[in-house]
Amino acid sequence: MKSSAFRIVAVAIALAMHISTMADNGNDNDTIVNNVINVNNDSNDNNTKNIHNDSDTTLEMSRYDKRVHHYRRYWANLIPTQHVVQFAGNMGFMSLGVGWDYGRRGQWETHLLFGFIPKYDSRRVKFTMTVKENYIPWSISLNEGWSFEPLECGLYFNTVFGDEFWAKQPAKYSSGYYPFSTKFRPNIFLGQRWTMTIPHNRRSYIKSITAFYELSTCDIYFMKFYRNGRSEFWDVFGLSLGLKMQLL
Repeated sequence: MKSSAFRIVAVAIALAMHISTMADNGNDNDTIVNNVINVNNDSNDNNTKNIHNDSDTTLEMSRYDKRVHHYRRYWANLIPTQHVVQFAGNMGFMSLGVGWDYGRRGQWETHLLFGFIPKYDSRRVKFTMTVKENYIPWSISLNEGWSFEPLECGLYFNTVFGDEFWAKQPAKYSSGYYPFSTKFRPNIFLGQRWTMTIPHNRRSYIKSITAFYELSTCDIYFMKFYRNGRSEFWDVFGLSLGLKMQLL
């Protein structure tokens, strides 16, 4: 009997210890689960904070990028879009320069040209500078990438560098002896142009090439015609030929 009772007590104690161990393991498992949940919650909170921070950064960068975009766009407007070569035209024997086109259809152009006048029978070679404004009202498309501008018009101002030219009449001449400055010449012109557009697969540097001619006159030639009442055509107008290379 004593032996049986002892066995029963021993089994009960072992069972109790096993249940206690299971309970402890259960508590540990709950702790682990809770810790995992807390870690996940902390991770989610951190991710949410990072998302908000990234959103704030994105908004801030967007404003910054917008400002940089506008800044670069304004400076990009100063990049020349054309190269120009012009022969004669009351601006020198040969002039080279750059140009900008603008307007909804690119119908306005501004050219800055530097040229030279050969020595001929004077003391030296002279250099010129011309600021020119072109207006092209319309363009007619032809076949195979060609186009024709039946009217080109505008004005330009030309100056010659050198001490022998003056903007204001020197005192040694009587008042009104020279009614015009010899240093600056305003000119007006009319002309026509033909343009060849280079296909996309053959472009390397130039988008199109334009050949043009212009008939121009300046204030002195016009006044000569006005005072004399009649003059030869080429005494009033000058012929100019040129090429324009469109880059952009």
